[in-house]
Amino acid sequence: MTEQVFSPNPPPTNGWIIQAENLTKVYKMGQVEVHALNGLSLTINRGEVVSIMGPSGSGKSTLMNIIGCLDRPTSGEYTLDGEAVSRLNDDQLATIRNRKVGFVFQSFNLLSRASALANVELPLRYSHLSKGRGEKARQALDSVGLSDRINHRPNELSGGQQQRVAIARALVNDPAIILADEPTGNLDTKSGLEIMDLLLNLNREHGTTLIIVTHAADIAAQTQRIIHIRDGVVEEAL
Repeated sequence: MTEQVFSPNPPPTNGWIIQAENLTKVYKMGQVEVHALNGLSLTINRGEVVSIMGPSGSGKSTLMNIIGCLDRPTSGEYTLDGEAVSRLNDDQLATIRNRKVGFVFQSFNLLSRASALANVELPLRYSHLSKGRGEKARQALDSVGLSDRINHRPNELSGGQQQRVAIARALVNDPAIILADEPTGNLDTKSGLEIMDLLLNLNREHGTTLIIVTHAADIAAQTQRIIHIRDGVVEEAL
């Protein structure tokens, strides 16, 4: 068997940054097979702002895990920024996840005992960057309006500020995409609006590709395109 060669600098793609073709994902629960994805195909363009919606059990969480390089499909092809992700081994998958995907979670997922600066530095540590690590993290925090909170721990920050730290952490490695899972779900209305404004501004100013998984119709309405998932396939893309 020929081993898949992992290219650290794959050639750029024209137009699209994500292409998924006929993805299936089957989980085994004892003797039962659960088909989470059933031949799903979609394309997301570079610089696009997209929301993914669907009822519980629709397959959107499974799709999010595959897009974010946290999991591989059972069959089908997934290409991220020119890299055939579905063919990578676990180590290669971790490398491309750290380099190409910035995550923003509903629950922030910050280290409680670490400062904002240390939290933002984490992806740089995983990529073994030592020179300029602190400066890059400071620049990322400044870009989200938290230059005066770099030494604060999460419990010293509001929910909105914690989510800003999470966004700075997602940005610090200059990822190909930002994948936000219910990014305003744990925030009050005012903070939620501020976080959406921040994410959309990152897209406008830097062309960052933004994918938002959400149940909230008002959040999805702010994106350029809504992809509806049901029964493991794309139901419609508006």
